[in-house]
Amino acid sequence: MNPAQRLSLEEELARYQEHQNDPDDADYQQFLSKLANPLLERLEMQGNPNGLDGLDYGCGPGPALAQMLIRAGHRVSLFDPFFFPARNVLDKQYDFITCTETVEHFFNPAEEFARFQQMLRPGGWLAVMTCFQTDDTRFASWYYRRDPTHVVFFRKETLNCLAASFGWTCEIPVKDVALFQKPVFLHTS
Repeated sequence: MNPAQRLSLEEELARYQEHQNDPDDADYQQFLSKLANPLLERLEMQGNPNGLDGLDYGCGPGPALAQMLIRAGHRVSLFDPFFFPARNVLDKQYDFITCTETVEHFFNPAEEFARFQQMLRPGGWLAVMTCFQTDDTRFASWYYRRDPTHVVFFRKETLNCLAASFGWTCEIPVKDVALFQKPVFLHTS
């Protein structure tokens, strides 16, 4: 989106405060399970009985996903520029990072994904959930682009290009969810 068309910070915050992100809402948990379940399957394969360290990036006011992952035995730090703005969590490395309904708000997606590259430990997972843009002919009427806080959109092909640029793998386990994995070893030629 053209920066001149973006909401002010106050307007953006007001819009986010309208969201219903109650961590105890079973329907909201079911929605988040689209990402949580395939991520947890992959984390289990890593076989760490003491749990793994994660970051819920862009968690919003009610960090429901973080609670779901904590219940599964993992440690989860929170970051959200409005609701959990402690930037010290961005200086650490994690076994996994979740980013649900957040990437479409990135003003500088290249910088954000480069930050994820730095924060992910080798073998770590980046789990992204966003509504994929699939049909140019319907873009003008697409409900998702009408949210004034949504400033960038991703296609499956875009996510695969992002993965390739960092040397990550990319899986699309279910609609609108991408799981990226940073390699354990970097291959140099």
